[in-house]
Amino acid sequence: MREIELDLAAAMRSALDGDETAYRRLLGDLAGLLRGWIRRELARQGYNVADAEDIVQETLIAIHLKRGTWDRERPFLPWLRAISRHKMVDNLRRRGRRIVIPIEEFAEVLAAPEPEESLPADALDRHLAQLPKGQEKVVRAISVDGMSIAETAQHLMMKEGAVRVALHRGLTALARAARRAETT
Repeated sequence: MREIELDLAAAMRSALDGDETAYRRLLGDLAGLLRGWIRRELARQGYNVADAEDIVQETLIAIHLKRGTWDRERPFLPWLRAISRHKMVDNLRRRGRRIVIPIEEFAEVLAAPEPEESLPADALDRHLAQLPKGQEKVVRAISVDGMSIAETAQHLMMKEGAVRVALHRGLTALARAARRAETT
């Protein structure tokens, strides 16, 4: 790495002194170096490495625009890494966090939906029969038949408020009966 540092620093000095050939060669060398760094960092953090080329180009543009800020007496690679790191962070912030993981890799470990527990029809009828007739009809219409409050009120010729009260009382009574059955 020491040799790369010295070569790049020498090329940058020549470029700053006006050597266009050295500058063109420097940018070509930096592009290859940056691609490797950025791809490794994206992969390490779980990002898509396809974004690497955009970040490399943004970094090269920033180097071109900021080349006058490099201190000739200081190492070149830390300056380069700082610019590339900032460009990568800027790019990823703009895109948002998107980790790409193919679903096929996890198909076997994804949980299957749990089957819903339901009471057998005779047990359901037995529980509902414990309720007063009005509550039984309301609970059955809403909880079993899937009717809305308004539909139930119209069907049973009741006011919606009365349907809500009957539903609440019926469900409370069923919950109380279930708790009693669990303790015995």
